[in-house]
Amino acid sequence: MNWKKKFAIIYAGQAFSLLGSAAVQFAVIWWMTVREESAVTLALATAASFLPNILVGPFAGVWIDRYNRRTVMMAADGLVAFSSVVLGIAFLLTEAPPMWFIYVILFIRGLGNTFHAPAMQAAIPLFVPVEMLTKAGGWGNLIVSVSTMLGPALGAGLMSAFPVAAIMLVDIAGAVIAIGCLAAVAIPDIPRTDRTVHVIEDAKKGFAAMWNNRPLRAVFFPIIFSSVLYMPLGSLFPLLVRMHYSGEAWHNAVVQFVFSGGLLVSSLVMGMWGGSRRRFFMISMSILALGLAAAVSGILPSGGFWGFVVCCFIMGASGTFFNVPLMAYIQESIAPEMMGKVFSMLTTAMTLATPFGLLAAGPVSEAVGVDRWFWISGLLMSLTGAACLAATGRYDRKA
Repeated sequence: MNWKKKFAIIYAGQAFSLLGSAAVQFAVIWWMTVREESAVTLALATAASFLPNILVGPFAGVWIDRYNRRTVMMAADGLVAFSSVVLGIAFLLTEAPPMWFIYVILFIRGLGNTFHAPAMQAAIPLFVPVEMLTKAGGWGNLIVSVSTMLGPALGAGLMSAFPVAAIMLVDIAGAVIAIGCLAAVAIPDIPRTDRTVHVIEDAKKGFAAMWNNRPLRAVFFPIIFSSVLYMPLGSLFPLLVRMHYSGEAWHNAVVQFVFSGGLLVSSLVMGMWGGSRRRFFMISMSILALGLAAAVSGILPSGGFWGFVVCCFIMGASGTFFNVPLMAYIQESIAPEMMGKVFSMLTTAMTLATPFGLLAAGPVSEAVGVDRWFWISGLLMSLTGAACLAATGRYDRKA
């Protein structure tokens, strides 16, 4: 089986799995919103989803690199499906399961995702030719984007027609299809000299592999700092639309749609073009473009809503031109037996950026205004992009 067919089969299954998971996630969160009408409840739900990545993420790569990556992905999909089975039974037995039970389910789902995403990224270079990694990353990003974009719409439609328990079947069916597609292909294993798992020692080896990779080390801190600044912006979009641009619900819907559209278009471009071989130039320019778009969003006058819409498209598109070259560089430069560890650690570091960014953005935007926070964070991101370009340019020249 050639790599294109194998790639298509795997991602076809993942599309169904992601679509089902996004629909169920939307349904559960909306059910909690209607029942509790509490920001604290939703914050705790978000924390429960993030917690596995923070607690287990740095060590997940140890198991990903010790076992066949296809097996790890199948187990992760199965764990998420199992959580939906348990939650569906709970909704059948009682109209309103306790909140602590919902948090446990969200934690289990987060645990599955903690293993699945790094395993997928670490599996791709085992069968995709190195010169096609960026194109493959673009197509993969497109499939993920479409699935996660349509998932909430599917969840909303199902909630209007079916009880929550029935919606769980969508996630279970998606996981079964994903597991079936994975079972239909063979992903090469990596050679191992020792089957014994030494969690701390292996995690240290993964950290060393990342730290000793000078280009990756040079780009690591700009990535994390820009993530701390960028992550809160998505949650502040509705507030900027309402407070600065005096918008209504449909204005916010336009913003979210156009942002997703930027992500989809850029993924399509990367899938067809394959990107520049100057990986770090693309990453740096993406951070710079993201920062400039965010800064302009805060500087525009209150009547400049449609200018903000254009900025949202640029912000959505910049994510792909940042993420895909970074993933491709890691897939090209890190040894296969270390790749799961590196992806897990990087994912954990970027996940940690979200709460730190929200802790900074919340009080500052309250104090100075959400529009000023956009241009302050945008300016800092632009400077970070310029610094990243200066720090990593020599590595592009060597490549």
